[in-house]
Amino acid sequence: MEKTIEKRLNRNEVPEELTWNLEDLFESQQDWESELTSIERDAAQIRKFKGKLGDGADSLLDCFQAEENLSKKLVRTGTYISLLQSADGTNPDHQGNYSRFSAILSKTNADISFIESELLSLPDGTIDAYIKEQSGLEAFSKKLNDLLQSKAHQLSEETEEVLAALGEVHGSPYRIYQTSKSADMDFEAIEDENGNVLPNSFALYEDRYEFTPNTFVRRKAYESFTETLKKYKNTFASAYGTEVKKQVTLSRLRKYESVTDMLLKPQHVTKEMYHNQLDIIQNELAPHMRRFAALKKRVLKLEEMHFCDLKAPLDTEFNPKTTYAEAGNVIVEALEVMGPEYLQIMKKALADRWVDLADNVGKSTGAFCSSPYGVHPYILITWQDTMRGAFVLAHELGHAGHFYLANKNQRIMNTRPSTYFVEAPSTLNEMLLGRHLLKKTQDKRMRRWVILQLLGTYYHNFVTHLLEGEFQCRVYDAAENGQPITAKMLCDLKGNVLSSFWGDSVILDAGASLTWMRQPHYYMGLYPYTYSAGLTASTLVSQMIEEEGKPAVDRWIRVLKAGGTKKPVDLLNDAGVDMTNPEAIRKAVAYVGMLVEELEDSYE
Repeated sequence: MEKTIEKRLNRNEVPEELTWNLEDLFESQQDWESELTSIERDAAQIRKFKGKLGDGADSLLDCFQAEENLSKKLVRTGTYISLLQSADGTNPDHQGNYSRFSAILSKTNADISFIESELLSLPDGTIDAYIKEQSGLEAFSKKLNDLLQSKAHQLSEETEEVLAALGEVHGSPYRIYQTSKSADMDFEAIEDENGNVLPNSFALYEDRYEFTPNTFVRRKAYESFTETLKKYKNTFASAYGTEVKKQVTLSRLRKYESVTDMLLKPQHVTKEMYHNQLDIIQNELAPHMRRFAALKKRVLKLEEMHFCDLKAPLDTEFNPKTTYAEAGNVIVEALEVMGPEYLQIMKKALADRWVDLADNVGKSTGAFCSSPYGVHPYILITWQDTMRGAFVLAHELGHAGHFYLANKNQRIMNTRPSTYFVEAPSTLNEMLLGRHLLKKTQDKRMRRWVILQLLGTYYHNFVTHLLEGEFQCRVYDAAENGQPITAKMLCDLKGNVLSSFWGDSVILDAGASLTWMRQPHYYMGLYPYTYSAGLTASTLVSQMIEEEGKPAVDRWIRVLKAGGTKKPVDLLNDAGVDMTNPEAIRKAVAYVGMLVEELEDSYE
């Protein structure tokens, strides 16, 4: 039999229609360069307000408006180079320009760091008086109130300026991780049973091989994948250890009770809500997921259920294919319930090259949505012609719809809600797509497949990311107790987290303990656990939309438009969900249990 060799494209070989249109941000590299120069000039102008914020409300308003315009430019220029880097991390020009932008961002933050320090040094009551006196400051009231609440943790003006100037250094653990992952890691190609040579990469493993029905290829790809991870474990442990030490040190400098308190504060989430998410889901979901693993082992006729088998399709001969265009049409159908305003955004995203769907060397793995103010969102995915990709695309379109509406209805400083809320709009789209597909078919096999996709979403948010959150919680606890952060320590912690969740239902090999190396979320504060909060909320909102129709949709659209003007608990209350009540979490977990039960019944 003739062997085939599959080749990955370089970025310059990718057809334009598979890429996003960055000309909507800047028509040329030269325009980007010019904006960088103007950023440095604008930051220097803002420095002229130093020492004058106590002169009166008008002076403060002028300073804030100048800072607002600067923020717009920073977001736009930063997004442009970040998207270029994500599309091809091997390009040395992108690497160099990303470093240039990072240096300018650090210098800019240092230039304007006096604003917070100076405002916090004003006599009590001064800011409230300013807001009453100058109506233009009302738009900045949330920013000012948040600032006043941070007063107890503010350091001296000189120290804050030094910390801001070190911003590029503080961001280096994440950059080292991302650069190593996208540009340095080479994975051994694998051979299938017929001797065909198959390339392997982060994106190919996570988007294709992990989901392949071919157990031989799936396990071979996992071996190749984890063998390369193993070679980098000490480097990645050093990078992540530095990130953790940075956060722990900052929490002590700022006199927080713990690093957890510091990281939860900007999320406007209580420790009780944080631990509710981690504890209730782990304890109550584990039995359902162990049943799911046992079912998968039985149906796939596996002698042993390995960690790398957990995402294998249950119906190995049924993996609906779909083109990108077909997936887009189905998503639009599913989201018609959201009304014309929301639907129009979805259609624009699909038609106007907001999405980069190519697979090329150096492209960032996974999927994300970036939403620069004043332009439109950009979505990165790696399209593999499977219906599973439709759920990933629907998810990112949920982020796009959210921030398109928030950016359109709020000023830049009021667009972003807490990360505790941010995954709700994206997972709601997945829930609506799943419900739509179930309504469209009575075919037992197709219904089973859709249930599996929904379980895939819960696996992603309630298992993968929640267990990341539990791992992160344990790492911070260990660091605060002075335990050195090493590759062995991180592998042991991850192995323990996985073992306590899966019990003896899954064989956890050494490669499973390297799972902490796969996600960038650890460099983003307490982000992983928030995925479960968002999905908890969207599970309940999707049920409300099903039961109530338009009134529930109208509430949700208003919440999306509110952006970051309210705390997450208040946003979700406006949508009809009380996240301070543990029963909300239990109700979402019970829904997962119901899906597993229906799946089991379909095999009886």
